[in-house]
Amino acid sequence: MADSTAVKPKKKLKFPQFGKKEVQKDAFGNETKKKRRLFKYNRINRSFGGDLFLTLVLVIGGVFMVFPMIYAISNSLKPMSEIWLFPPNLIVKNPTFKNYTDLFNIMSNSLVPFSKYLFNTILITVIGTACNVFSASMCAYPLSKRQFRGKKTIFDISTLSLMFTATAGSISTYIIMTTLGWIDTYWSILVPTLGSSFALYLIKNFIDTFPDTVIEAARIDGAGEFRIYWKILMPAIKPGWLTLIVYAVQGFWNTGASIFIYREELKTLAYALSQIAAAGIARAGVSMAISVVMMLVPVLTFVVTQSNIIETMATSGMKD
Repeated sequence: MADSTAVKPKKKLKFPQFGKKEVQKDAFGNETKKKRRLFKYNRINRSFGGDLFLTLVLVIGGVFMVFPMIYAISNSLKPMSEIWLFPPNLIVKNPTFKNYTDLFNIMSNSLVPFSKYLFNTILITVIGTACNVFSASMCAYPLSKRQFRGKKTIFDISTLSLMFTATAGSISTYIIMTTLGWIDTYWSILVPTLGSSFALYLIKNFIDTFPDTVIEAARIDGAGEFRIYWKILMPAIKPGWLTLIVYAVQGFWNTGASIFIYREELKTLAYALSQIAAAGIARAGVSMAISVVMMLVPVLTFVVTQSNIIETMATSGMKD
């Protein structure tokens, strides 16, 4: 009778045979040839020193990018005696808010109230940005996902128009606005935004990356073109129109509109502040405060939208 406590033989460990080709088998057990990769991808494992080096490079780059903003804020808090020091000091020795109070007093004593300039600027910025985003996205959708005669020619003409300077474009725009009788109205600023070549080019490049299979599936399910555009496409290209919003807000907030608008009660905040800054050296401190006020809204817009842009870009590749 065999002893039940006998030790069972150990299984032999199988080690990979180097130098032999690996053989793959299909579902029926037949041997198939393994496809040879043309390129070999290796995972990059950085050391602590490499991570530290990249961190230092990013920190130095971030400091250079934020330095103009810090310098502008620092100058706006300097008294007149420190503004003209050479070499200039980044750190304010005697900080003061006198430049901001002087700016407020000058604006409050103007013929047109400060609130009117601010209202005009906010109105133009909000409506102009909305018109820019919707017109560009609605025009870019058929240019990217529909087939029709002359599609390539239209896009080539739009791309070619990016080569013209803003001055050359403003001449033709002024002639059109004069013919339509829209000079000295808000329409002269808002209507040209409906045909922005830059906005069309930017949004179309984002729509090109969206898979056609999703749109075809939505059409098979009975969705209309506008529903596909609004419910499916616009959420998918969120990084595109958020980026366009940042550019549009910056452009409209800083517009002077002195070419198309002549009535003082319709002028923008940028125009009013530029007239104050043009008074000369005596208002150098006020000019520094004006630069901070004008960059405040574009910076806040970027801060609010940048997290959504980064988050959506991180997941935009997982559509199909």
